[in-house]
Amino acid sequence: MADTLSALRSLMASHSPPLDALVVPSEDYHQSEYVSARDKRREFVSGFTGSAGLALITMKKALLWTDGRYFLQAAKELSDQWNLMRIGEDPAVDVWMADNLPKEAAIGVDTWCVSIDTAKRWEHAFARKHQKLVQTSKNLVDEVWKNQPPPEINPVIIHPLEFSGRSIKDKLNDLRENLKQEKARGIIITALDEVSWLYNIRGSDVSYCPVVYAFAIVTSNLALLYVDKRKVSSEVLSYMEDNGIEVREYGAVSSDVALLASNQLNALSAVKGTQAEVTGNGTKEMKDEFELIWADPTSCCYALYSKLDADKVLLRPSPLALAKAIKNIVELEGLKRAHVRDGAAVVQYLVWLDHQMQEIYGASGYFLADVGANKKKYSETMKLTEVTASDKLEGFRASKEHFRGLSFPTISSVGPNAAIIHYAPRAETCAELDPDKIYLFDSGAQYVDGTTDITRTVHFGKPSEHEKACYTAVLKGHIALGNAHFPNGTNGNALDILARVPLWKYGLDYRHGTGHGIGSYLNVHEGPHLISFRPQARNVPLQESMTVTDEPGYYEDGNFGIRLENVLIIKDAGTKFNFGDKGYLSFEHITWAPYQRKLIDLSLLIPEEIDWLNSYHSKCRDILAPYLNESESAWLKKATKHLRLWKRDWCLSL
Repeated sequence: MADTLSALRSLMASHSPPLDALVVPSEDYHQSEYVSARDKRREFVSGFTGSAGLALITMKKALLWTDGRYFLQAAKELSDQWNLMRIGEDPAVDVWMADNLPKEAAIGVDTWCVSIDTAKRWEHAFARKHQKLVQTSKNLVDEVWKNQPPPEINPVIIHPLEFSGRSIKDKLNDLRENLKQEKARGIIITALDEVSWLYNIRGSDVSYCPVVYAFAIVTSNLALLYVDKRKVSSEVLSYMEDNGIEVREYGAVSSDVALLASNQLNALSAVKGTQAEVTGNGTKEMKDEFELIWADPTSCCYALYSKLDADKVLLRPSPLALAKAIKNIVELEGLKRAHVRDGAAVVQYLVWLDHQMQEIYGASGYFLADVGANKKKYSETMKLTEVTASDKLEGFRASKEHFRGLSFPTISSVGPNAAIIHYAPRAETCAELDPDKIYLFDSGAQYVDGTTDITRTVHFGKPSEHEKACYTAVLKGHIALGNAHFPNGTNGNALDILARVPLWKYGLDYRHGTGHGIGSYLNVHEGPHLISFRPQARNVPLQESMTVTDEPGYYEDGNFGIRLENVLIIKDAGTKFNFGDKGYLSFEHITWAPYQRKLIDLSLLIPEEIDWLNSYHSKCRDILAPYLNESESAWLKKATKHLRLWKRDWCLSL
C-alpha cells in the first residue's frame, strides 16, 4: 500500500500541471454502485472493500470518505496510512479540499469516473480559492496497478419478451416522446441497467449485476449501442438490426457525443430500415430546431458532458430510471414467482442450519431457548463458518429454476460481525458460527424472471432480554412500514419515520436507509425512489407498481446486529374514502420466510401486529408448501405457528 501511494505521488508530481491532490472515486465510467474487478481502483489504492467511498491522496495525506454502513468495516480495513472520514460527521470531501488544499491547487481526477453533478459541486467549492479540477491525462491508478484485471469479455444475452414484458419498439417510442416533450433531439444513456433495460439485453460484465458494459445514444432517428463488439454474437447483432439498433465499438462513444453536439451524428447503412419506420410515426414530427441534448447529471460522466455545449444540455434525471422502476405486469408476476422460489430456498437453508447447529454445537436450536446446551459434539473439522453457511444458502438457491447467480455478496454475519452493516465474510478471516450469538444473513439472487433481496436475523441459543427487545423494536418498525397506507404523491422520505419510531422510543436508530427499489433481473439496488432519511428520497414520489424493500435494523457495535427485510410491491390501497381525490397506495409483501418467534418479546406487540404476523406466516405455509419436502414443511409449520392472546400476556398457542 505504501508503494502504491508513493508511486501515485510521483505521477502526481510529474503530471502537467503538477497535482496537489488526486481523487480516486469508487465508480466506473457509468457511475455504477457495483463495478467490475478492473474498475475497483479505490479498493486497490486504499484496501477498503466496501461498495461506497472516495479516496483522496495529497502529497502528505491519504483520506477515505464513506457512509454509515461502512464505518466499522473501513476502520478495520484501512491501514494507519489512511484517515477515515465519516460522511455526515466529518467535513464533506469538497469542503475538506477547499479548506485544506492551497490556493490555486490542482486537483486531479479521471472525469470518466465522476458524474456531472459531483464535478460541478466540486468546482463550485473550489472557486473561492481559485482551485481547479484537472482531467488527468490518463487514469493514474491504472498506471501503477501492475496486475489490474483485464476487461470482461462476456457475451451479450437477449432478454426475451416473456420476461421483459415490453418490446424495444415500445420503449423507444416512449423515450422519443419524452425527448419531444422536452424539445431534446437526443439523449446519452450511461447507466448500465438503463441500457440493458431499454434494449432488452443482459450480460455478466459486473459481478452480481446482469448488465452489459455499454453506452447508448438515442435520437429521433437513431438508436445506438456502444459495446465491445467481441461480446456481440451474430444472433444478437441480427436482433439489434431488426430492432433498428446500430452497434458501435465501446470507445466510439466519445467522438460520437462530440458529433451529436454538432448535429453531425448519422446512422450507418448496416441498420435495416430507418428508425422512423421501425419505431413509429411519432418520431417524424420532431423538429430540427430541437437543440437540447439530454444527460442525467447523476449518471452521465463529466468527460462526456465536457464534449457538449453546456448551454444546450438538458440536465435532468433520465426518463428511463422511472420507466424502469414502474414494473409492467409481466415483470411483477415474474418477481412474485422468483420470490416464492427464493423463499423456499431460505426456508430450506434455515432447516439445514437449525439441524447443523444442534448436531455440531449442541445448540437448543431455532425453537427452544434452553440454557447450558451449547457444547460442541464434534471436532474442529465439523465447524460451521460464516462462509461455509452462506455457500450452503447459495447452493439451495442454485437448485431453483431460472437461477443465474447472487444479486450481491451474501452478508453472513455472527455476533459482532453482524453489527457491521455491509459485512463481507472472507474464508480466511471469517468467524465460526456461535449458538450463543445472533446470526444475521442478508442475501439475494438473480433469476431470469426477477431479482430478490431478503434479510433475516436468528438465534440458536438463548437470546437475552435486550436482544429480544431490540429485535422486536425492529420488527414493529418493519410491520408499521409494510402496513402503511398513503396518498399518491408521497415520497419515501415521508415514510421512513414509520420504521424508526419503535426504535426511537428507546433512543435507538440505524445509519442506513429503510428501502430501495429492486430490479427485474437487473440491479438489486434500483432508483430513482428510496425510503430513507436522506434528502434525495424526497425527489421521487412512490408510485403504483414500483418495488421497494422494507429493511429497518439496529446495530450494537462489538455485540450484535439485527435487520429484517422484505421486498414490497406498491399497489392501490382500495381505501373506503378518497380524500382530496388523490388515490391511496399501500404495500404488498412478496418475500416469504418466517420471523423467529424466539426473538420476539410478545409483550411489546399490539393485537394488530400479532394479527399481521399470523396472517403473514399462514401465507408462508401455503405459498411455500409445494416447494418443500415433508420434513421441511413440518419445520415451517412449527416456525409459523399462530400466536394468540392469553389473558393480559401474549403467549404461543400450543
